Amino acid sequence: MRRPGSAGWAGGALAVALPLAAGLILRLWMVHDLFQVNGDMLVYGSLARNLLLHGQFALTGGGGEMVSTLIRLPGYPLFLALCFRLFGIDNYFAAICVQVGLDLLSCLLLAGFVRRIVAPAHARCAALATLWLSCLCPFTASYTAFPLTETMSVFALALAMWAMARFAGRPRWSHGLIFTFAVTTAALLRPDGVLAAVAFAPAMLMAAQRRNGEGAIPAPRLLRMTAACALLALAPFAVWTARNWRIFHVFEPLAPRSANDPGETAIPGWERWVKTWCLDFVSTDEIYWNVPGSKLDLSELPSRAFDSTAQYQETAALAKAYEKNGEEISPRIDSGFARLAGERVATHPLRSTLWLPLGRVADMWLRPRVENLNIDLDWWVYAHHHTETEFSWAYAGLNALYLLLGIAGLCLRPRFWAALLAYMLLRSALLLTVAAPEARYTLECFPMLFAAGGIALCRMRAGATWQT
Repeated sequence: MRRPGSAGWAGGALAVALPLAAGLILRLWMVHDLFQVNGDMLVYGSLARNLLLHGQFALTGGGGEMVSTLIRLPGYPLFLALCFRLFGIDNYFAAICVQVGLDLLSCLLLAGFVRRIVAPAHARCAALATLWLSCLCPFTASYTAFPLTETMSVFALALAMWAMARFAGRPRWSHGLIFTFAVTTAALLRPDGVLAAVAFAPAMLMAAQRRNGEGAIPAPRLLRMTAACALLALAPFAVWTARNWRIFHVFEPLAPRSANDPGETAIPGWERWVKTWCLDFVSTDEIYWNVPGSKLDLSELPSRAFDSTAQYQETAALAKAYEKNGEEISPRIDSGFARLAGERVATHPLRSTLWLPLGRVADMWLRPRVENLNIDLDWWVYAHHHTETEFSWAYAGLNALYLLLGIAGLCLRPRFWAALLAYMLLRSALLLTVAAPEARYTLECFPMLFAAGGIALCRMRAGATWQT
């Protein structure tokens, strides 16, 4: 005889298993087609290998020597080192498989978060909608195929959101410690991970303080929990800062924005000049990533890089001097770019300080997220490749759909909507300062879009019966 409730339990399990199975298939397909190890991935691998084999946070130099560095935070190298220890040195594929599992766990955590922030009558609907949206998102799924920080960052944010809702519902040490672990992990992966604590911690504490009746937490106890968790969160950064001071004699609690170690040649003039014209990912890929080290081809620069014939000639002279210098930017050449940048900013101050930064942020939010797919950079040129153009526009439409659903969900003002919006706004404000846009910089906002989008989809289904 079937036990009462067994059919409902089985139906609930199937409703969760289906999106997870679909998400697993999507990620395995992405891994099969996209998995590769190059560029920054090898940097993380070198750090992880030296941590594991020599106990040093260092890169391997050209002669095989170890060179201490602080250009990357230790979070992802520690993750890779753990995977190398468990599955073998340089076994990046095993790390990728772990990332697939963590990404699917992120989807479950986001569904659990949504289940706690909407009315009970709509909790199951909204949670399942969030689960489907997150499991079937190709943008986050594609990054599981690369040993980079994106998947781990999304997981840390999803865990922080889940713990935030749990702590607000019933303040416990376990929930506070999980939240602390999540936001600390986010900050140890990338410097901008600090924004998770900035956006979520105040909202969580205010929600816990507003609790009434059974389960309300006394203010002194909440204060003690906050202080203890803050100290635990700061402890790894104290160790990291002390290590950087001991080795490099610099105060660096995170990682340098320029990704240069102390003593390495900086090129601020070049960076400032690039910011006066760089607007989209094509310029990032063709120019910013290749200079210094490769030819500076003026034909690849957009027309907005020159305000006059004189500026074109000056830029050409700098490019020629750069080529004669072995494709390295000397201090003299860098000062030339700085002078050119200063002239351009003085001539068009709003363009450099407002319109181009806003354009770069728009490019990161709205561009088709095909940067890690086998698609040409000029995907919009239909005459060159019909299929790639059509696919890219479909990706742009899907990206816009996720964004619109997220906005619609936030407009319904579920619990913690302000914290989710604050994170996305803070991140967008930070991205106003970057010189070269990459769409992956907005990927960490997708956990918020998944949660808000799931609520919006449930609202559409519920119609007039919706309650917040």
